Amino acid sequence: MAMIPSFFNNRRGSSSIFDPFSSFEAWDPFKDFPFPSSSLIPRENSAFVSTRIDWKETPEAHVFKADVPGLKKEEVRVEIEDDRVLQISGERNTEMEDKNDTWHRVERSSGKFLRRFRLPENVKMDQVKASIENGLLTVTVPKEEVKKHDVKAIEIAG
Repeated sequence: MAMIPSFFNNRRGSSSIFDPFSSFEAWDPFKDFPFPSSSLIPRENSAFVSTRIDWKETPEAHVFKADVPGLKKEEVRVEIEDDRVLQISGERNTEMEDKNDTWHRVERSSGKFLRRFRLPENVKMDQVKASIENGLLTVTVPKEEVKKHDVKAIEIAG
């Protein structure tokens, strides 16, 4: 019977009963877990920081599609570094606030984003094309034809 926790201020009369739940309110089971702090990513940037990008490979090219709703082409940058790294970045600015406005809800994110992808060796880095239409950025990286190596049979002596 001593194993049953007392939730009613120990009404059974025994003050020597061990109650494992007596300090339950003070115990925080998550206090030592390394959860990321919400201060690391500002609230206004949290949704836009992780811009979604699809990467598919066709026989002719690598095609990247990124959701960039509401951005103009001047607000997005597509770059390729010498070591075959495709970098897609941009920024959505916050809307100007007027002291007379009353905001009821702010869900659209603002801030900077940056995504990087290492391209395979068979790409034509000088022929990359990018376009934006209806909030979708499409980056096409053409592929070089993979040359099949000639196989030469070697006669074995002996």
